Amino acid sequence: MSVIKHKEQRVGVFIDTQNIYHSAKMLYHSKVNFGAIVKDAVGERSLIRAIAYVITTEAGDEKAFFEALTKMGIETKTKDLQIFSSGAKKADWDVGMAIDAVKLAPKLDAVILITGDGDHAPLVEYLQVNEGCQVEVVSFGKSTSSKLREVVDDFLDLDENVGKYLIGHRSGFFGKITGKPSSPSVRGNFKKRGPKDATLGTVADDIADLSGQE
Repeated sequence: MSVIKHKEQRVGVFIDTQNIYHSAKMLYHSKVNFGAIVKDAVGERSLIRAIAYVITTEAGDEKAFFEALTKMGIETKTKDLQIFSSGAKKADWDVGMAIDAVKLAPKLDAVILITGDGDHAPLVEYLQVNEGCQVEVVSFGKSTSSKLREVVDDFLDLDENVGKYLIGHRSGFFGKITGKPSSPSVRGNFKKRGPKDATLGTVADDIADLSGQE
């Protein structure tokens, strides 16, 4: 893909936190360095807004995570985890994230979606055709929808430099579990569990050290 990126470009970043968090956990058993991801995605361009969409859990252990994001200059929008009488849980920010991107689009030249969820493909096409925005996606290639990759103007594959974008990543860990990074069993896990509709889980244990990020 060939895209133009220059200092005067106004950029908006929209982070599907659950998707990226759980992709990193399932693929690499590691935590995400959101600060490094946003920094590289934006580059030397003018960042107008960076918003992370997060689902809060009953325990409320996400405070340290929110504070860490704020220190990085990333806004947080939260939504409570829905628990139904059947025991089923729902955690979905797709519509809210899309609405914000559309509302802010007139003030932006480039929209960066940090997600691998194929449900955002229609949003990408809308922003390109109706708002004239350059749309870029940042995610782990192994868990990113092929449909989403096909429609975007640029794609930053975090798998190509996981050491930079993960915290506590141990080289070779993924291979020890699955044998191959592209193992069908792993893709099957995404279909069954799906990072899109998962919650932050044991947040206190998994992201407590995020506050130490630069």
